[in-house]
Amino acid sequence: MDKQAIDAVLRKIQGADSGEEASRVQKIVNRIVHDLFHTIEDFDVQPEEFWAAVHYLTEAGRNGEYGLIAAGLGLEHFLDLRMDEADARAGVNGGTPRTIEGPLYVAGAPEEKAFARLDQDPQPGEVLFMQGQVRDMDGKPVGNSLVEVWHANHLGGYSFFDQNQSPFNLRRSIRTDSEGRYRFRSRVPVGYSVPPGGSTDQLMKLLGRHGTRPAHIHFFVKAPGFRTLTTQINIEGDPFLWDDFAFATRDGLVPVLTKVTDDAAIRRDELDGPFYSIDFDFVLHKERDNLPKAEVVRDHFTV
Repeated sequence: MDKQAIDAVLRKIQGADSGEEASRVQKIVNRIVHDLFHTIEDFDVQPEEFWAAVHYLTEAGRNGEYGLIAAGLGLEHFLDLRMDEADARAGVNGGTPRTIEGPLYVAGAPEEKAFARLDQDPQPGEVLFMQGQVRDMDGKPVGNSLVEVWHANHLGGYSFFDQNQSPFNLRRSIRTDSEGRYRFRSRVPVGYSVPPGGSTDQLMKLLGRHGTRPAHIHFFVKAPGFRTLTTQINIEGDPFLWDDFAFATRDGLVPVLTKVTDDAAIRRDELDGPFYSIDFDFVLHKERDNLPKAEVVRDHFTV
């Protein structure tokens, strides 16, 4: 079909000649349908291919993998970049970079004061302590802030989604002390891949890409009067550090991983051998009127 014939069909389907003003939802859906029509025409998509795609989308929904697909196609990263631009236009620059939340946050993790032990289940791997301070852009501590942290176990599984783990394993909320300090103990995380044979894996293979994420730890950092930060740090040395299938690695989010061998430090933390340590401070912006929203409202699982 030529372009004029396609557009005539679209006008009929979308009610463009009705004389009524389209709503925002109508405009967005109409744009998607318009682009899809022309994609079908430009690539001569056959009915069997179209219905195979519908089946794929249905299965992806049943698998609960739309969040992974959004990350793998770069959509979540693109939303972050647009938020960065909106912040810059409003004069919000610097601070700890944001990056993707991912689809595996669970609300309601137990809250601890200043220190938390994340690794509730026995698992292999090196002991990790991570500590730092929540500060504002002037370097002043933000006391009583909330640092929510979560990461995968040695098999790449997240508690709640992985029924073999106890509830809230490797998930905690840490209320900082009056000087904004936090610390937690866990295990050095490892990288992992999307579920083998799942919807995301199938798509990545068709696109000639892998579905692997480097080792990382997720965070929400919140404090009254400050803009919520959604971010994650990556573990240096991971082979996929700068080849994250979800495009979440950013400058400023790859802290130094230090091996601690000092006997006094080992005894202080009641260990029997060397451990790893990460120092990382979160720097928040104060909230002001007329700034773009910093916290993304989306559905979360709650236990």
